[in-house]
Amino acid sequence: MTASAKLFGVLNLLKPEGITSRDLVNRVQRLVKPAKVGHAGTLDPMATGVLLVCIGPATKLISLLQEGSKTYRTEFTLGMSSDTDDATGKISLPETPIEPCQLAEIVQHLEAMIGNIRQVPPDFSAVHVNGQRAYALARRGESVELNAKAVRIDEIKVLDYSWPRLELEITCGSGTYIRSIARDLGLQLGCGALMSRLERTRVGNFSVTESLPDDQITVATIQERIRPAVEIVAGLPAFDCSADDVGHLICGRMVRLDRSRMRTTKVAKDTKDVIPGDIVALTRSDFSDLLALAILTEDFQLQPRTVFIAAAGG
Repeated sequence: MTASAKLFGVLNLLKPEGITSRDLVNRVQRLVKPAKVGHAGTLDPMATGVLLVCIGPATKLISLLQEGSKTYRTEFTLGMSSDTDDATGKISLPETPIEPCQLAEIVQHLEAMIGNIRQVPPDFSAVHVNGQRAYALARRGESVELNAKAVRIDEIKVLDYSWPRLELEITCGSGTYIRSIARDLGLQLGCGALMSRLERTRVGNFSVTESLPDDQITVATIQERIRPAVEIVAGLPAFDCSADDVGHLICGRMVRLDRSRMRTTKVAKDTKDVIPGDIVALTRSDFSDLLALAILTEDFQLQPRTVFIAAAGG
């Protein structure tokens, strides 16, 4: 027996060390087929923590999850480096002994990384280079030149430091490589550094404390633990539709905005902050069911762009 193909939501899974993110997706896929399945944000095999897996029409919302803020708990090992920028690669040690770094100097360099910065991805990464993955080129020993890209680092907290181990909590935006932070810190300190442990503890509103362990993934637990798709769009302003509005959606028509039936967010704290061009989640049943994503037009109508009304119960 497989799970219903009508499943519409997201699973918060606890990825263990030593397997790929795709391994977990495939495990879910076998249980819920023919429903579509996709994950938001790959974790390397050595990494653990939150892996969000969207099921059914919720796969259309993966980009929203990927864009959300993430928190990591990580350990850097100072005084060494590797070709992968983590402990899985070919490790290099300094030619001469080095003195332990002072915490104040470490903090100074970390603070300089906070904000909107340019970051070069690791050579062993999934970034495309001339139609190929960078890691494929690096594994063949070919030269890899990656361009720096814009990323956002919101906060870096030092949790513990005892040379050569540095434990950090990092909150950042999409596309940030924690391995690159380790590499760049080592370069600035002049001693080298690599990432020796990584746990993703939060993605958006989804925390590792609520993650489903991989050895507990069954049809029953998927049906029990799947979170409604409306939670994926919790960061968007929402408009709760009336029965007439639902009828308009079913017929492909626009819905007239009534700000008294809107729910705002931390970003749009007042309904007046929602302006033409903004994306709005269309819901029903007191914001509990996601029906569609819409764009607010210049004449203050909601133009549906991605419709889920059948998945939400017709």
